[in-house]
Amino acid sequence: MPQSHEKYLPQRIICLTEETTETLYLLGEEARIVGVSTFTVRPARAKKEKPTVSSFIDAHTRKILDLKPDLVIGYSDIQATIAQELIRKGITVWVNNYRDIEGIKSMIFQLGILVGQKDKALALLKTIQDKFDALSKEVAQWTVKPKVYFEEWDSPMISAILWVSEIIALAGGVNVFADLGEASLAKDRILKDTDEVLRKNPDIILASWCGKKFNKQELIQRKGWEAINAVKNNRIYEIPSEIILQPGPASVLDGLDAIHAIFKSWHQNQTE
Repeated sequence: MPQSHEKYLPQRIICLTEETTETLYLLGEEARIVGVSTFTVRPARAKKEKPTVSSFIDAHTRKILDLKPDLVIGYSDIQATIAQELIRKGITVWVNNYRDIEGIKSMIFQLGILVGQKDKALALLKTIQDKFDALSKEVAQWTVKPKVYFEEWDSPMISAILWVSEIIALAGGVNVFADLGEASLAKDRILKDTDEVLRKNPDIILASWCGKKFNKQELIQRKGWEAINAVKNNRIYEIPSEIILQPGPASVLDGLDAIHAIFKSWHQNQTE
């Protein structure tokens, strides 16, 4: 981009969630970041290099203002109160509110445009799409696919959000609660009772308790769950939340790879 246009790009960006932080690092534009979320994990060096200014539902408004950002990026209606307060303080705020893979792609592209890195954003999107195409070709050959229950929270039990449900499908599985994945709010993905999972009898259980450590013993001791195929065959796996519940590159790259590896192992076992 010509130097004369650089002045129109945001120079001091604060990311209230980790997916935009990771995306900016992948685009080589981490120098623009002046503040990040305390939940930032990717890349590992981000929290060492940048001050933390927020959790997911709370932010240090004074600290943000002191950093003099010209753009603050947030995610979802859950951060609406933070966004509203910052806007009233005269800060420019961009809040994404997508829940699916197409939304992840749009965020990457739009953020690339915002920082003058359209070509790098397109290259990243191509990497993602190439992975999708390769996996789709592979799983199309599978004669049988695992039934999968993904648990996003344990009490109450919350099933997978839409982009996770889509990743399960891309990886070669069948989300047994795919219909609930259409709901954007967690409260609308709550299972009524443990019997719902029993009736679905998944072959694989994936758990990512939204940043809380997964307790496998607690899960398998639920009433009647010893009859579930996934429990009987010990096919219960924790997926780190930073690579699946983050609506950004991590989910569609590393998260997808991790889940596909689990499904591939199951499929090979079924066809041997």
